[in-house]
Amino acid sequence: MKVQIQPFSLFLTLLICCTTHAQQIDPEINVSANEIESKVIAWRRDFHQNPELSNREFETAKKIAKHLKNLGLEVTENVAKTGVVAILKGGKEGKTVALRADIDALPVTERADVPFKSTVKTTFLDAEVGVSHACGHDTHTSILMGVAEVLAKHKDKINGTVKFIFQPAEEGPPPGEEGGAKLMIKEGVLKNPDVDAIFGLHINSGTEVGKIRYKPGGTMAAVERFVINVKGKQTHGSAPWSGVDPILISAKIIDGLQTIISRETPLVQEAAVITVGKITSGVRFNIIPESAEMIGTVRTLDPEMRSHIIRRMNEMVPALAKAYGGDATITFQNNTSITYNDLDLVKKMLPTIQGVAGKKNVILAKATTGGEDFSYFQEKVPGFYFFLGGKTPGTHKSAAHHTPDFYIDEDGLLLGVKVMSQLTIDYLNIP
Repeated sequence: MKVQIQPFSLFLTLLICCTTHAQQIDPEINVSANEIESKVIAWRRDFHQNPELSNREFETAKKIAKHLKNLGLEVTENVAKTGVVAILKGGKEGKTVALRADIDALPVTERADVPFKSTVKTTFLDAEVGVSHACGHDTHTSILMGVAEVLAKHKDKINGTVKFIFQPAEEGPPPGEEGGAKLMIKEGVLKNPDVDAIFGLHINSGTEVGKIRYKPGGTMAAVERFVINVKGKQTHGSAPWSGVDPILISAKIIDGLQTIISRETPLVQEAAVITVGKITSGVRFNIIPESAEMIGTVRTLDPEMRSHIIRRMNEMVPALAKAYGGDATITFQNNTSITYNDLDLVKKMLPTIQGVAGKKNVILAKATTGGEDFSYFQEKVPGFYFFLGGKTPGTHKSAAHHTPDFYIDEDGLLLGVKVMSQLTIDYLNIP
């Protein structure tokens, strides 16, 4: 599916013209969700206390599969290594909708003061690290397990099929391995039956409990990892004229790359970022080294801007190195595509979210330069990805995702169960 970013004003016009009334939550769905809130929280605490890294979510997957089997669903295990997929057939024939939750944790040592704090340690990239759910994937998994239980109890309300996708390795597989959404798609997760649309959510530590943020079109960035290798000529630090300094060349490249953003990129259209996060060179204070390596990331929200930035980086890096007497190469690795919320799907399903959460609690947000491999599903089928509040109301500060102090207020999980359950029913039942 070719992604085309449409003007944001077009969506606003469509939304204003839309006369569909908000779909209220089904009373029986509401009661069933309330009844299992304590179970969802208990699952979350168990996953939180026993986190597993990408492509190593063995025990996590077993717990998920056991629950889904107990609900009587058709369950497939070991999808994309450790993923779990389940099928729920409704009371009548119809479309197929997929719901996705990511299940992996991060190599982050937790500092949050909670009784179910993770104390797990493991080896990651040859270093001993702590492991924790520092991005909230434990809440996503528990919410979707709750949704599966609610919908299985009320499958007579479903016209069609629901596919539950519990995805490993959203944070990226270990070096040298495949994983994540890409591998799930490669193994046919969107087929048999063919998925017509997909929904996903992400807990957010900066959004208050009870609120939901969304954006039509590009909502999270395409993410590229790049590596630049600079070659100079080694010499004594006291005589730089007798060599070629790769550190100086690296500095010029870093400076030059930022001009692509500040002077060539229409930032009023969408945000874009080039960041060099690591530079390695040299061994001693009085030696100008032979080489340098830089590693960084490019974040874009528009396909044309993305192509322009990468093309200009490919042109600029070797040219700048040559201008200072050296050589340089740049290579890219795509980590995620643009998380693109289908405009028609958002327009169709927004009334449901507003009906469940309350219209004043559903916030039209700006895009973020974070990345999500949910984007790969959206390249294949229409998708809608939104953010669920996990911040305690009244608090002024919240720790960022991927940090040791990351914290989620569990009062936010119930809304996630209700919204995803009602979205599923309404998508399948509304023409």
